Amino acid sequence: MQGEAKTLGDFPARAYLVVNTASKCGFTPQYRGLENLWRYYRDRGLVVMGFPCNQFGAQEPGDAQEIASFCSLNYGVSFPLFAKIAVNGPEAHPLFNELKRRAPGLLGSQRIKWNFTKFLLTADGQRVTRFAPLTKPERLFERIETLLK
Repeated sequence: MQGEAKTLGDFPARAYLVVNTASKCGFTPQYRGLENLWRYYRDRGLVVMGFPCNQFGAQEPGDAQEIASFCSLNYGVSFPLFAKIAVNGPEAHPLFNELKRRAPGLLGSQRIKWNFTKFLLTADGQRVTRFAPLTKPERLFERIETLLK
């Protein structure tokens, strides 16, 4: 969250889990599950990436330092967290535009509906799977195992 521009290539991996996050959401406890995935799989090539977003119910009002502190103190987050971004609309981050295009949601909608939408993708970006906010990180173990084989 230092404000530096990064690309996926800056994080060598076999697979990525990209998540739009928020600190004041009913799904915020998923940070714990995301951290567990990161700790369990990082040595095998998974990079978990959190992208704070304030577009859904203004549930991420903090600045970069407040977000990082909250995540570390409350959930022990050590996976990469990035600067707050937009995931929908004209200001949407290009990464999320590409992920939405490659893995649309229900009924083909590209729009992200809420915080903690997850995208699991291969390092080459050829396989992208989208998971709804209701999908707890713990339910992704089997999918991640498949990608890391």
